[in-house]
Amino acid sequence: PRAPAGMGDVPEPCPQAPLAVLSKVELRVSCKHLLDRDTLNKSDPCVLLLMQTQGQWMEVDRSEVIKSNLNPVFAKIFTVDYYFEEVQKLRFEVYDSHGQAGVGTHDDDFLGGMECTVGQIVAQKRVTKPLFLKYGKFAGKSTITIISEEISGNNGYVELAFRAKKLDDKDLFSKSDPFLEIYRIDDDRSEQLVYRTEVVKNNLSPIWEPFKVSLNSLCSCEEKRKLRCVVWDYDSRGKHDFIGEFFTTFEEMQKAMGENKVQWDCMNPKYKIKKRNYKNSGVVVLLDLKIHRVYSFLDYIMGGCQIHFTVAIDFTASNGDPRNSCSLHYINPYQPNEYLKALVAVGEICQDYDSDKKFSALGFGARIPPKYEVSHDFAINFNPDNDECEGIQGVVESYQSCLPKIQLYGPTNVAPIISKVARVAADEERTKEASQYFILLILTDGVVTDMADTREAIVRASYLPMSIIIVGVGNADFTDMQILDGDDGVLRSPKGEPVLRDIVQFVPFREFKNASPTALAKCVLAEVPKQVVEYYSYKAFPPRCPRPPSPEPSLG
Repeated sequence: PRAPAGMGDVPEPCPQAPLAVLSKVELRVSCKHLLDRDTLNKSDPCVLLLMQTQGQWMEVDRSEVIKSNLNPVFAKIFTVDYYFEEVQKLRFEVYDSHGQAGVGTHDDDFLGGMECTVGQIVAQKRVTKPLFLKYGKFAGKSTITIISEEISGNNGYVELAFRAKKLDDKDLFSKSDPFLEIYRIDDDRSEQLVYRTEVVKNNLSPIWEPFKVSLNSLCSCEEKRKLRCVVWDYDSRGKHDFIGEFFTTFEEMQKAMGENKVQWDCMNPKYKIKKRNYKNSGVVVLLDLKIHRVYSFLDYIMGGCQIHFTVAIDFTASNGDPRNSCSLHYINPYQPNEYLKALVAVGEICQDYDSDKKFSALGFGARIPPKYEVSHDFAINFNPDNDECEGIQGVVESYQSCLPKIQLYGPTNVAPIISKVARVAADEERTKEASQYFILLILTDGVVTDMADTREAIVRASYLPMSIIIVGVGNADFTDMQILDGDDGVLRSPKGEPVLRDIVQFVPFREFKNASPTALAKCVLAEVPKQVVEYYSYKAFPPRCPRPPSPEPSLG
């Protein structure tokens, strides 16, 4: 065997590859009660998957054709990239295939289509919807069912502690200087270096430092994948001497959990051939193995974690009189104002992850009926017992109907609303389950007045299952608001206590004025999956048991 190339004076433990944030999702498709388009036998269905990009439907993939079957279960697994911060529209189209001619896309061959989003599928794990023909007609009783599963790209890491005993001595005047390398053998038989230990000088029974590697890196998350482990005697000129090797799997390594140890003969194939009584060139022992499970955002969502969305709207006088077309709250029948644009862009993403589709909508900085006292946390539907609105449309309607009833006033205090949502999140935390996470979207036209209280409230909230998104509306100078977004340094309370985790994202809407609304949502929501995982990891709450897919759920 050749010595590893390109090593300097001392082999560095090799760094782990960065973990991708992006997830991949597998979709499995089945249909029931398809229309029968063939006169002599049943339809031969095939499913096409289309994805919307820039308003155009593009075919991504298609299934196999299943002969003569009106209730097909397709073997084909569709794989799609998943992004929380985007509305990813999918369309499934079922066609009756005709032998060699393949899948026709004529109306006669069309058995029905269905549209949904990737978010809806992963939030429900299983989606069953009716198939529709052209012009919104039902395709009889035909239904299509999509079942989703995350491909666990990185579902944890493993900590390993190796030592060796009685290794061959390769040096004339001193003992060997051993180090260990672990290679993963890939499907194409190529070898990928997973880890290289430090060198232990002048020692035939070295104990190497324990190290961590991701399961993805070690064995591509496949326990039976073959691993090659090589022990070398270090040479400062890079011509390391081969001591021996052994082959194993992660499955075999796991026998070293608890009090047990696993050991392998370290073999030199040349010596085995040449020496009659050759036993080994030493023994390598796995002293300890610890598995650390790392959960992904989708593990929590697919375990039934709901995302509860609250919007808080700034009704201070600096917005301008809503009856005046220059006001930031002006309702133009042809063009939504910035408050509405931001609310809809972010709310449309969050709604896929909330099964009851009810959203809390609050206002601050206004005098409200009946006594016209200033309030900094009122329900915009004026129902103090239930501040929830039906869907994003319900929030929009409550916003528009509350404007004529209130007096815009001030100051811009947001701490009361952060504290209000935090109280609900604190109740949730006491369940000790990953069942509800809260996103608070604050829309404001100016720098907050109660900065000290706001900082204190954010530090408290960073210990709870919640994230805060602040969108600055209008043309004010928002420089001071950047303090709240911990990107430039750690946000601290007035007493100097740091946030536990960075939970605030601040952006001025004007930066997205000429972009599509989806660009704003992408920017402010991109950090949320990481924030959700950080919170539940810190609390050591695993995902709830994945819910069994209900028999016939519908998206409604």
